[in-house]
Amino acid sequence: MVTQEFPRRALALARAALPSAEGPGRVLAVMERVENSDRYDRVADVLRRAVRGLPLGRARDALHGRWLGHPVHPLLVQLPIGAWLSAAALDLLPGERRAARFLIGVGLVGALPSAVSGWTDWAELRRPQLRVGLVHAAANITGVALYTASFSARCRGRHWRGKAWAFCGLAAIGTGGAIGGHLAYRQSAGANHAEEVADLVEPGWHDLGEVASLPEDRPRQGRVGEVPVVIVRGADGEVRVLAARCSHMGGPLAEGTVVDGCVRCPWHGSTFRLSDGWNVTGPATAPQPAFETRTVEGRLEARLRTGLTEGTAESWADGRVLGGRPDPERTAGS
Repeated sequence: MVTQEFPRRALALARAALPSAEGPGRVLAVMERVENSDRYDRVADVLRRAVRGLPLGRARDALHGRWLGHPVHPLLVQLPIGAWLSAAALDLLPGERRAARFLIGVGLVGALPSAVSGWTDWAELRRPQLRVGLVHAAANITGVALYTASFSARCRGRHWRGKAWAFCGLAAIGTGGAIGGHLAYRQSAGANHAEEVADLVEPGWHDLGEVASLPEDRPRQGRVGEVPVVIVRGADGEVRVLAARCSHMGGPLAEGTVVDGCVRCPWHGSTFRLSDGWNVTGPATAPQPAFETRTVEGRLEARLRTGLTEGTAESWADGRVLGGRPDPERTAGS
């Protein structure tokens, strides 16, 4: 009787916890409460200022994953998670104590760069994401602490205690991973917020108004169909058009500043080259969709760029262009 009742109760609990046709379930309901709670916002603000204040220099963009084209944090977490899952499998087998201990140590070492990249990304998120990110971090810190206790116990020869700590740590890390999935897929943290532009813009040229009305070196809002764009007329008379929602978090580039041939997002400071939309600095890891422009009888027209011009492709390939101007450090020997 007990064996028959247990699966039914477990299934009922799972149905109540997970989303279904009846509603979001308890898990998503809890996450929604976390998103809307300001209880720990002061803590979040202190931590964010501390992370932003770290003297990381160019390493900050590397930790964001600008060199990779998307956030590097999901890549880095594969090492500790993989090592700890493998250690859990070995803990179920006899005679694998040294190997399991070694893998737990590898996971602890790999957790450091994973955490640094995660905190760097976290400091540039929106408020609801910051709140969920704190819970994600708390679960992972708990997991790391439990694995540290496991490694210490194993070094002292207390292998069964070490196994117990490790399985508790795996549960905490698994919980943190699930919350990280909520951040990435439910809240779009780290996603490219300009990806849909190519699907929304109709082919062909689109009228954007009189060229003469455009201010010089100041961004102006426009629309190509349903897509907001930012328009900048340079001192040389060239007019550049990019998608206006920042690829990092959807910030309004039309409210940003123009510096050295780039537009800087007012929210988190990502800079995009006006000539082709390339993300010169992070935290954005994806470029902005760019538009070709032409002037017809004094009116500006634009169409979405679907490929690279030859000159731009060459510049991207050898890394000579920085912010729309040649980089003297890279071109000195060419």
